[in-house]
Amino acid sequence: MFIGITTVLCFTDFRLGTSAVAVAAICYVLWGMSYTVCDIPIWALSSVASKNPDEKNQLVTLGKIGGTVGTAIVTVCGIMLIKAFGTEREAGAYTGAALILAVIGGLLMILTSLVMRERIRPDKEAVPIRQNLRTITRNKPLKLLMISLLIVNLVNNLRQVTQMYFVVYVWGDSGQLINVGISLIIGMCLGMAVSPKLLARFEKRVVYMWACILGFISSSLPFFVAGDSILTALLFLGASFAFTGVTTVSSTSMLMDGIDYSEWKLGFRGEGLVFSMNTLLNKFSATLAKGILGLGLVLMHYVENQPVTATTQWGFSFMMYLVPGICFLISMIPLFFYKISKEEKDAISAMQKQKYQEF
Repeated sequence: MFIGITTVLCFTDFRLGTSAVAVAAICYVLWGMSYTVCDIPIWALSSVASKNPDEKNQLVTLGKIGGTVGTAIVTVCGIMLIKAFGTEREAGAYTGAALILAVIGGLLMILTSLVMRERIRPDKEAVPIRQNLRTITRNKPLKLLMISLLIVNLVNNLRQVTQMYFVVYVWGDSGQLINVGISLIIGMCLGMAVSPKLLARFEKRVVYMWACILGFISSSLPFFVAGDSILTALLFLGASFAFTGVTTVSSTSMLMDGIDYSEWKLGFRGEGLVFSMNTLLNKFSATLAKGILGLGLVLMHYVENQPVTATTQWGFSFMMYLVPGICFLISMIPLFFYKISKEEKDAISAMQKQKYQEF
């Protein structure tokens, strides 16, 4: 429930004058810490909720779709809640909206903890942190996957930080930001929805790499062919988001394979460390995206609220289309060396059946 409290604090006006910035920074750091503490066990649960790989893929898919839909609900209903408590310029309206969302989110987390069941229960013997780190350092498939994840996460992170500049300077209408959000939600949900069937039929690495190839194509083409057609660009963006949805589910499924591989090879699972590292990579990727945007603004000699120029149109199009496309391609490179053989998978499956048959 600490995350609910820190969420409300982040949207509370303490009326402290110049000290408000420091207080807001502290509240945001506390929120980030509480988010991490909640995020890691929730996703770690997905790796122990079932011994069946297909069921794990379905759990991951439902979780990722739920996150995407939840983001959409907060985006739309958040404004409605704010207006229900006041106006967009009243601090109390934001506090009230945050309180309602925090209560709902907290209740859903409690519900998850009550109904979820762990069907893979590792030994309760504590593993020293130095030994736990071997989950990653001595797990080549996992190391390669995490390098790939750091890069592929830049696709959505770059678009998230660039999209407002893009719709204003390229499309000339900030209202189009809603349509970009709709294309993201529809595309991501469709991509995630088809992922379990793809993963059941094809090797996970192959699904991931094909999604990256098609993501590169759908991301890059509008830079050259969309022209002034917003509809064409939105369709390509929706397709690109769909392939991002596929990479999201397939990579999370491979993360769980890496945890099982660690248990088979090293004797312990280390899912907490793996998912905490994954959260760190997500945050680091978001930071890199902001750095890339900052570099782009410097190279364009951008000044806030400046008029539209050919340079800004080309630059923001480049960062919205081509750079994410390039990230798709680069993220494939580590996975050329990623391999968990069929024999190893069979050995892992046999180990789990024997070790956790009572669950």
